[in-house]
Amino acid sequence: MKLSYLANALYVLAVLFLAFAAGIAVSLTQVWPYPIFHDAYQAATAELAQSRTSVNPLATDLWRRARTNARGVTVHDAAQMQPGYTLFTSGDANVARLIDADGHVIHEWKMPFSKVWTQNAAVQDPQKDDLIYMRRAKLLPNGHLVAIYISGNDTPWGYGMVELDADSHIVWRYLAHVHHDFDFTNDGRIVTLTHDFTKQPLAGYGFVPTPYLEDFLVTLSPDGKQLSKLSLTRMLARSPYGVSLRRGEPWFAQFDPLHVNTVDWLGPKDIKALGFGKPGDVLVMFRQINLLALVDPKAQRIVWAMHGNWLAPHDPHVLPNGHILMFDNLGNMKPHNPSRVIEFNPHDDKIVWSYDGSPGQPLSSPIRSTDQRLANGDTLITESDGGRMIEVNHAGKIVWEYVSPIRAGENNEFIPVLSGGYRIDPASLDPAFRNQLAQKEQSLQGHGN
Repeated sequence: MKLSYLANALYVLAVLFLAFAAGIAVSLTQVWPYPIFHDAYQAATAELAQSRTSVNPLATDLWRRARTNARGVTVHDAAQMQPGYTLFTSGDANVARLIDADGHVIHEWKMPFSKVWTQNAAVQDPQKDDLIYMRRAKLLPNGHLVAIYISGNDTPWGYGMVELDADSHIVWRYLAHVHHDFDFTNDGRIVTLTHDFTKQPLAGYGFVPTPYLEDFLVTLSPDGKQLSKLSLTRMLARSPYGVSLRRGEPWFAQFDPLHVNTVDWLGPKDIKALGFGKPGDVLVMFRQINLLALVDPKAQRIVWAMHGNWLAPHDPHVLPNGHILMFDNLGNMKPHNPSRVIEFNPHDDKIVWSYDGSPGQPLSSPIRSTDQRLANGDTLITESDGGRMIEVNHAGKIVWEYVSPIRAGENNEFIPVLSGGYRIDPASLDPAFRNQLAQKEQSLQGHGN
């Protein structure tokens, strides 16, 4: 009897060992039935993550632990800062806010995604509104706002684009998986990014497993109609720069090998300053592989690309002097201070200016974040994970700082991320809307709010 039990036990152990060995072999070679288990694992992981965070928005990346008790404008050097309003979006709501130099909210655009969503949207089962925010928003002269919605807890995370009037009524909506960024052309068209899962293998790059997110460069008419859609993923794969795909980190490349996060449409002045390319080309950043590239949409090809002294960056754009300004999220390589903003010459990769904070005022935002070179030469920096915006002069002095006053959590320990801060010159706005803002600003100042 004991021998029989022993034999059975050894048999079971042998079967388990063979199953374990077979599992390892299937995983390493990725032969059938690896795709079935791989897809099932991804689906189960995504479902588990959603079930853990869908009831608690504070567990998503739309909120971070506040580093300070400071709220609102903490630095305001009126003599040195660039005058104007500042537009930004915030992880606490589906909202874009316009503030004056004192931090007063003088206008806001609110529109929950649940009211934007329609049944023909790319995202068929959107998250709740408290898990969605406006990732990027830009102001039109008439007071209308164009904005991108993304989800803090979904993949694909791009939810769509909308134009709202000054009273937050929907003008048009484009509900493909729009994400990260957009720019306007000289004639009012909109250049943006979308992505979709695909099971179509990437020819010549078998190490990119399917399914994965394929990135697209999309052009819309001024009223939100799709005019063109080009695959950036396949454009890169067939270019001389496709070898850069091998630089992706395996854990991230499993489903998002490129993670395109920026579009900067270049007009004649940009091209003249840059010294190469042609008007209508688009500067894009492939964040995952740290590749900055220039895309010719008409020829549907990448005409230039470079790797540089940066890591996981955001928001590169061409300056009037031909240099490129960029938020380098992880390239600073300092403890508790990983981020910096750099200005570099794309012809020789030489960094000519940078700002990386200080031990007392660190710059730390592993994801998101933007930069804007202002008319007076200062730089407006949105440090997303810090929930703040700062204006620094060329010497690196902070002449204006705004920290989100919004908090959440039992002890007010969480602060919403901020995104896409832009300084707005009131003179660039239509007189009617400009006067409306001026009246609101005077009213707030009069009441001491």
